[in-house]
Amino acid sequence: MTAEMFPKEKTIDLRKKHIGPSCKVFFSHDPIKIVRAKGQYMYDENGVRYLDCINNVAHVGHSHPMVVKAGAEQMELLNTNSRFLHDNLVQYAQRLQATLPEKLSVCYFVNSGSEANDLALRLAWEYTGHKDVITLDNAYHGHVSSLINISPYKFHQLANAEQSKSVHVALSPDLYRGNYRQDHPDPATAYADDVNNLIQKAHEKGHKVAAFIAESLQSCGGQVIPPAGYFQKVAQHVHQAGGLFIADEVQVGFGRVGTHFWAFQLQGEDFVPDIVTMGKPIGNGHPMSCVVTTREVAEAFKNSGMEYFNTFGGNPVSCAIGLAVLDVIEKEDLQGNALRVGGYLMRLLEQQKEKHPLVGDIRGRGLFVGAELVRDRVKLTPATAEAQDIIYKLKEQHILLSADGPHRNVLKFKPPMCFSEEDADMVVEKIDQILTDIEKALGLQMPSTVHTENGSHKRNVLEELPKVTVTGVHRLAKQSTDLQVGKRFKTLSPVTFSTTKVVLKRSEPETMTHHCLCVAGTALCKHTVALLFQSAHYSQMGTSVIPPVHRGQAAVA
Repeated sequence: MTAEMFPKEKTIDLRKKHIGPSCKVFFSHDPIKIVRAKGQYMYDENGVRYLDCINNVAHVGHSHPMVVKAGAEQMELLNTNSRFLHDNLVQYAQRLQATLPEKLSVCYFVNSGSEANDLALRLAWEYTGHKDVITLDNAYHGHVSSLINISPYKFHQLANAEQSKSVHVALSPDLYRGNYRQDHPDPATAYADDVNNLIQKAHEKGHKVAAFIAESLQSCGGQVIPPAGYFQKVAQHVHQAGGLFIADEVQVGFGRVGTHFWAFQLQGEDFVPDIVTMGKPIGNGHPMSCVVTTREVAEAFKNSGMEYFNTFGGNPVSCAIGLAVLDVIEKEDLQGNALRVGGYLMRLLEQQKEKHPLVGDIRGRGLFVGAELVRDRVKLTPATAEAQDIIYKLKEQHILLSADGPHRNVLKFKPPMCFSEEDADMVVEKIDQILTDIEKALGLQMPSTVHTENGSHKRNVLEELPKVTVTGVHRLAKQSTDLQVGKRFKTLSPVTFSTTKVVLKRSEPETMTHHCLCVAGTALCKHTVALLFQSAHYSQMGTSVIPPVHRGQAAVA
């Protein structure tokens, strides 16, 4: 079969006709048609090469020859269900268990991360006899009904949905914009106490907690790295309540964090979850996943009287592929590469933070890195439109990157593990130039600081106010009716201006949520301004470039 059967336009038309409309594609206004991939690169129908910074699924690299060979050779021999004896199943379980703490010794093989997390809940419900589940804000654990209920990242999108009474949402342990930040004396305890408070409130209502579930590092929630000691303290509260701790490693397992094979191990050797779920990278793109738990939990599940059977879970082909993935990680030292290249990428991005006011925070472990963009480093106003602008402009330069988090303002780096320092150099160089262009258009400068009497640093507001060079006739739009750009804006703040400079002064900063300066007919985004353009492409007016908000995406002020 050829790599391409239809022209791109035909593929788009057939997708619209036959594929569910809620199944979205990347870069929807101009989607990419990928026909092949190798290593950390993907190729479109015209042979154009794209650097892939998105695919943590192709863990050891796209189309890795060892993985492809293992799957093809086993498929030539046999593929059947796990009710027949086969060495691949037990060999893979043995190899996988060797990467985990000793007490995590029993495996259930399934086919996706969603299946794994759904089964993990069943194990917890059966073992504890309880029903309630505690999850983290902005968490995502899968697409099946039981997991949508515990995934605020999803159910918050539903306008009329009611949160299940058996689900309790704890604070995300975000040290940058969460309730307890890096300057807090003990954020791990503070965030764990929030979980304990939820447990006590549940008990007051006659509910009992079956499980606390958390991604070991939050991915869709914005690359959130929990403080050290947080999981231990949460586990103590949950165990005292008779519940289990479920660590979701679907996004971040198999050496991605560099220093450890599993991200939960970042918390320390004294922390061991009761259940671990894994998926995505386990099969390098092959549909495969696993739940690993203790003998005690597995025996309780067996004693329920209901046999568990999964048609495709743990089939010989899947296990052959899983074994090959483990072999490649070891032989090519991909965990070590994640540590080295991830550290290098973090250092490059930290340099951008020192240079660009839009870069608010850099965080990550290994090749799991986030760069959070903000319009104001004090108020942490999310730079949502700017983040979208960056990923679209990178795509035009053949680099694939995504933005996520509750405000869609965190640039997410989770590339294949063969990602190199040269790749990191290229991506960050492009981001540097794009940020420079955006900040120039917005008139943003690095904030200066002044010392207060108590020695702390304080923002020099007068120095931070944006200054925009303009030409031609100066016209001040004092009424929102002067701006017909798809959204009605509030009356503008007063401005002062000279021949070549216009300086925006803020008034009522807590209530003035949208500010826009209109000069010579050119609308310029300012601080918390987000123009909701109806066009799906870049907009330019005069000499000033306006960062777009693409169709179907909302800018969060």
